[in-house]
Amino acid sequence: MIFHALGLMSGTSLDGLDICLVRFEKKQAWDFRILKAETLPYSAEWESKLRNSIYLSAEELLELHSEYGFYLGKSVKNFIEKHQLQNIDLIASHGHTVFHQPKKKFTLQIGDGRAIKLETHLPVIYDFRSQDVLMDGNGAPLVPIGDELLFPQYDACLNLGGFSNISLKVNHQRMAFDIAPVNVVLNILAQTFNKNFDENGDLARKGTVNEGLLNDLNALDFYRQSAPKSLGVEWCNEHIFPLFRDLEKQDLLATFTEHASLQISKVLNENRLKKVLFTGGGTYNAYLIEKIRSGTDAEIIIPGKDIIDYKEALIFAFMGVLRLNNEVNVLASATGSLHDHCSGVIA
Repeated sequence: MIFHALGLMSGTSLDGLDICLVRFEKKQAWDFRILKAETLPYSAEWESKLRNSIYLSAEELLELHSEYGFYLGKSVKNFIEKHQLQNIDLIASHGHTVFHQPKKKFTLQIGDGRAIKLETHLPVIYDFRSQDVLMDGNGAPLVPIGDELLFPQYDACLNLGGFSNISLKVNHQRMAFDIAPVNVVLNILAQTFNKNFDENGDLARKGTVNEGLLNDLNALDFYRQSAPKSLGVEWCNEHIFPLFRDLEKQDLLATFTEHASLQISKVLNENRLKKVLFTGGGTYNAYLIEKIRSGTDAEIIIPGKDIIDYKEALIFAFMGVLRLNNEVNVLASATGSLHDHCSGVIA
C-alpha cells in the first residue's frame, strides 16, 4: 500500500502554516519519505486574527472558521501548483486551535475542511481532536501514534513547540503528555524586544534567573498532576503571565527558559530515558538545549531540518492515511480517552 498525503499544521506559536507532502508505504511496518515541505509565514493580518480569535463572539468565530478554511485551501492549491504535484490521495488538516478545554468536553480547531475541499477538489480529513475529548480524553497529544509506528527506534519523542510534549513507552504502552509551555511564552517575551522569537536563546543567555519567580513557576499544580495531561493558551493566561512581576524582560526570558529546561530534564530523568528524539522550533534555541542537556544524562538526538520542522505535519498526514483506512489513529494510553479509536471528519 502506497499513499501520498499532504499534512497541514498551524501551531500555537503562530510561526506560520506548515505544509508537508509525504509518501507512505506499508510493508511489514510503515515507511515514510517527506517529498516536499514548506512553512508559509502568516501575514501580520492573519497572525493577528488567529492570535485574537479567542476573544471573538460566536458569530465572528464562525465567520473566521470558514474564512480560514478557504485560506488553507488556497494555500494548498498554490503549493500543489508551484511544485506541480499530482496523485495526491488526501489532505489532513490539523486546523488552528482556539479553545482547548477537555474537562468541559470541548476543543476547537478552526479551518473548515469542507472549504479546503472546495478549493482543492481533494478528500480532506480534519477535526482530529473533538471525538477524543467527547470520549473523556484530553484530545492531545495525538502525535504518539506516529511516534509509535514511524519512529520506534527512540525511547521517546519530544516536541519543543508552543508547548513541550513527550511520548514514550511505559510498561509496553505508549504514554504521552504535555510537559510545560515553551515558545508560546518565550515568543511573547521576545516580542517585547521587537523580535518574533529569541534566536538561539541569545536574549535569555544575557539575562539573570530570578529565583523567586522560578520557584513560583516550578510550584504550579500542573507539574504535580499525573499523565495524561495537556496545556492550552488559556492555562498560560491564567497561571503563567500573572506571575511575571515587574522584572527586566531579559530576566523573564532567562527565568522562563530555565523553568522549561528544568521541567523537561526532570521528565527525562524520572523516566530514565536514554535516547530521545527532539523536534519542533524550540530545538533551534541553542541555549534551551544546552540547559536541558546539562540537567540530564539522556542522549538528545536532533535530526535533520525536515523532521525538526515538519514532524507534526508529517504525523497529521499519517493520521489522515490511517483514518482513510479505518485504522486506529488515536491512542487512549496517550490521551486518556475510553479506548483507542479512529478519529477525523472526512470531507
